Amino acid sequence: MVAQSTLKNKKVLVTGADGFIGSHLVEELVRQGCAVRALVLYNSFNRCGWLDTLPEKTRSRIEIVPGDVRDNYRVRQAVKGMDAVFNLAALISIPYSYEAAASFIDTNVKGVLNILEAARDSGVKRVVHTSTSEIYGTAQFVPIHEAHPVNPQSPYAATKAGADFLALSFYRAFGLPVTIVRPFNTYGPRQSTRAVIPTIITQIVQGARTIRLGSLFPTRDLTFVRDTVAGFVKAAATDRAVGEVVNLGTGSEISIGDLAKLIARLLHADIAVESDGRRKRPARSEVERLCSDNAKARNLLAWKPAYTLEQGLIETIAWFKENKHLYRAGEYHI
Repeated sequence: MVAQSTLKNKKVLVTGADGFIGSHLVEELVRQGCAVRALVLYNSFNRCGWLDTLPEKTRSRIEIVPGDVRDNYRVRQAVKGMDAVFNLAALISIPYSYEAAASFIDTNVKGVLNILEAARDSGVKRVVHTSTSEIYGTAQFVPIHEAHPVNPQSPYAATKAGADFLALSFYRAFGLPVTIVRPFNTYGPRQSTRAVIPTIITQIVQGARTIRLGSLFPTRDLTFVRDTVAGFVKAAATDRAVGEVVNLGTGSEISIGDLAKLIARLLHADIAVESDGRRKRPARSEVERLCSDNAKARNLLAWKPAYTLEQGLIETIAWFKENKHLYRAGEYHI
């Protein structure tokens, strides 16, 4: 039996709270009775991303702090007084990292340094840092466990790998209680059409029958967002997870082409799939295969996925149908 503490009544900060996974994590932490502070990227419209769409009953229990993880002083203000910090703030678009690598270093590395230093100085009891399966690169063996070689194939992945090692260095050098969670490809409601599943769903839902995607042959390990969030929460509540890196994945894989066919079947649509060169990564940058070994998460966190791929897709499709007005199908976003 894994010993876990409760986060109820704990003061927790979520950076990147306005994003896809971050907003779902905030919802769950509020549900569990946490006092949640949400760091959202400042903008002049006073908008808080996906947090704006939460029920008022939930939103009223969130302390919103506009700012930027690149701002050391603002980060220190946000971290002060917190029991735990969940760092989900990041630039995540792989195609954009080819165009603006310096921006990724500023946010994904320097921003993480700001969080780690603030957490150390404030005596935070747990930092949960978000990694990515992309840092493994194309699988050298499957399933991929946490000791798999790190081989980032994009500027994005390189910055995330650097941030991981930086976080671990703060644990080893200063005793900062850090846990690194390494989600494989998370999907679900609220995700951007920058990602493949929303790209497929929105094109079909809005009437397209020729679906344009990037490379069709790479495989991915797809994890429903509620499962990913459950892993984050368990990582923060498990003392044995301090100083550890933990994969969050299903342990199964599917090719992008077969994924498109599955989604089309669930939508009762007859489609053709075209590979659009604009959406492809440079050949040596494409991660051809990802499939996780989640044994460590099962043993250390008592975590396992609750959703099958089909169950998660059905729930995701239903949400995108209800919210199709929020998306412009078929447009390519880097």
